[in-house]
Amino acid sequence: MATVGVGARLHFGFQNLSLAHARLYGGLGVALAEPRVRVTAERADGVDCPDGTVRGYVERATELLDVPGATVSVEETLPRHVGLGSGTQLALATLVAVAHAHDREPRLREHAPDLGRGGRSGVGVAAFEDGGFVVDGGHPTARFTTEPPAEGEWTVPPVVARHDLPAEWRFVLAIPDTARGRNGDREEASMRAVVERAEPGIADEVAGVVNRRLLPAAAEGRLDDFGDAVAEVGRLNGAWYVDEQGGVFRPPVGTVVDELAGDPAVTGVGQSSWGPTVYGLTDVDRQEAAVAAAEDALRAADVDGEVLVVGAASRGALVE
Repeated sequence: MATVGVGARLHFGFQNLSLAHARLYGGLGVALAEPRVRVTAERADGVDCPDGTVRGYVERATELLDVPGATVSVEETLPRHVGLGSGTQLALATLVAVAHAHDREPRLREHAPDLGRGGRSGVGVAAFEDGGFVVDGGHPTARFTTEPPAEGEWTVPPVVARHDLPAEWRFVLAIPDTARGRNGDREEASMRAVVERAEPGIADEVAGVVNRRLLPAAAEGRLDDFGDAVAEVGRLNGAWYVDEQGGVFRPPVGTVVDELAGDPAVTGVGQSSWGPTVYGLTDVDRQEAAVAAAEDALRAADVDGEVLVVGAASRGALVE
């Protein structure tokens, strides 16, 4: 038997979505300590899993690992399609749990594409592996164009930068009770449309922010500078998505972002992936004020929701 636990992740955006540049995508994001996924697998002669989504991952994992089967239970999970990386973390946790239950090596980066992971961003895989703030190198544009390779025929983007964030930093999460983020065929169609229209000059601006502001601030542990750079990356990315999501941030997320960004307890406010999760950066001394600000921001947007305050994860998945 093996149990695998791992935290969520936030996705700050991409370095490039234009076909005019040599590398496409290039994700930026951070691993979180909470909320968490927790999956337990036990050896079996067939597949036994009551969760329909996870059962598909179990079946694929047993094929990839060449094992007869597994009994799998999901003890903790993330809300799906809200910008916390639920699909990747759950798929990889299932793979690793089944592998360890059978005393096999998971060969995570090799098998992740066969589970449909790492096709655009490598942040989820990297966060699962080692935690931290992560920048990946993207994919060669010549291979992806507007149509990605078939599932399993890509490699997970390499990690080009990784930093542990200071232990006293916290992320406040406002998760509006509204429509889930785009996924599946709708997400594929939206990303195709974004890439076809993407203005290449935005990528040049993102590169300047990442290289001259974000990475130095991460390396030196400067909270306000890191937060300012993260927020700018998010707004520049939003300019690519205006036509697809109805604004730099999707409604009503834009209202939550604007309200939260105006509070002195919080910096680095943005929308994770397709949302609706909104994140902001604070520290242990201001976390109570940050939670209150996030609650006020949800009220200002006239939506219910959940507010969490969590630390960044400095390690990857834990296998028991």
